[in-house]
Amino acid sequence: MSPSPTPPASLLQSTTYRLSAAGRASRASAVAALAREELRLDHVAALAVLTEGEPPSQRSLGDRLAKDPGDVVRLVDELERRGWATRSRDPADRRRSLVGPTADGEDVLRRAMALLAADEDEVLAPLTAKERRTLHALLERLDP
Repeated sequence: MSPSPTPPASLLQSTTYRLSAAGRASRASAVAALAREELRLDHVAALAVLTEGEPPSQRSLGDRLAKDPGDVVRLVDELERRGWATRSRDPADRRRSLVGPTADGEDVLRRAMALLAADEDEVLAPLTAKERRTLHALLERLDP
């Protein structure tokens, strides 16, 4: 196995570069943790939206996830096949589909969030609890 590449010192001085590298590493770790349970980040994101309040329309689910409508259809199809979501016609507008979680979908979301929390603990292990809170608060300020 070849050694990890060492970026040039000038890049390591860039906060944006460090933030990007940390984000890539954190995402890769989360993806791997979920994959062990045959889950993907888009499953978790969709289930999180579906468990917040009233069932959203398929279109609003796509808007919340910033996904193309065709990708949302495929994602909801997969959630349905796995028994994690149901799709029904909106009684107020029969042209719209509403998507809601099943009890199994809610259980999957709870398990996935526990996996992600454990993974986050590993990724952020070098930081103290106070530093983690500070990092989170700073990232909230940067979130567009």
